Amino acid sequence: MKNSYPQGSLLSFYSGQSPDRKGRLIVEIWTFDYVKLEVTHDYIQWLFPLRERSNYNLYAPILQATDIKAFHTDPVLRKNLLISLKLMLTFYGLKCNLTPEGKIEIIYEHNYTQRKKQWLCLRNHNYLRLTRILSSLCLLGFPKYAIALFNCLKKIYQEEGDKIGETTFYYWQNAIIIYLINI
Repeated sequence: MKNSYPQGSLLSFYSGQSPDRKGRLIVEIWTFDYVKLEVTHDYIQWLFPLRERSNYNLYAPILQATDIKAFHTDPVLRKNLLISLKLMLTFYGLKCNLTPEGKIEIIYEHNYTQRKKQWLCLRNHNYLRLTRILSSLCLLGFPKYAIALFNCLKKIYQEEGDKIGETTFYYWQNAIIIYLINI
């Protein structure tokens, strides 16, 4: 049976029952092309919510304890969060694999070399998005995906550290460490 969440809430949006503040359903955001994903700045807070208010999008949802609990238990929310993650991984030229041993790994997609040209450069706003994604995945019950993403980002940092910078890498690392400290 499908859960019914309050109209206009994050959970209602994430379950596909109501739109975000701009009137977009989650399935519409999932159809954004690379250009729209790059130049639109107010969807990422809906796809990867946090406990803190967004400095950019004052109308973005803020995670409450009930939201976090729902993401940990509701199969529709969990499935949709993975769809959102895969959308963003594709945008970055990455993909998620399950190894024969059952381990989650995030690796370069065939188009990584082309895609990285769009986001892998000094002071790129996508670095903040990646920090948000890591933190949100940990909060919402997907730490294995967050760790796999961090491991991939660590590899990218080792290859492209001059474009990423130590401060950005620190934020990525901190997103995982905060989760590990709190478990």
